[in-house]
Amino acid sequence: MKATLTELLERIPGKVTEEWPMGEPFVEAFRHGSMSVEVYAPKDTDIQTPHAQDELYFIHSGQGELVIAGERHRFEPGMVFFVAAHVEHRFEHFSSDFVSWVVFWGPKGGECA
Repeated sequence: MKATLTELLERIPGKVTEEWPMGEPFVEAFRHGSMSVEVYAPKDTDIQTPHAQDELYFIHSGQGELVIAGERHRFEPGMVFFVAAHVEHRFEHFSSDFVSWVVFWGPKGGECA
């Protein structure tokens, strides 16, 4: 399996839905078993809700803040963040060039610590 950021970004925004009226700000690169890899590139506002699986965000470009369970973290390219399943999180005050790889994996509800 292989994916390139350039090809994936050409597919964002994705499908327009009630949840994503401006089009989905993410695209799936590939999946295997419980693992999936996506690119996430919201514009203006991050309206995502908690996910059923654990996830990792690998910041590719841009700067801003990631709020995880109410705690603010500054981010910039090269950083990685873990967010456990069902934990409230969102990106705020991010630059217009913000792009992150996202990896979801494991059982619904997350893995045990």
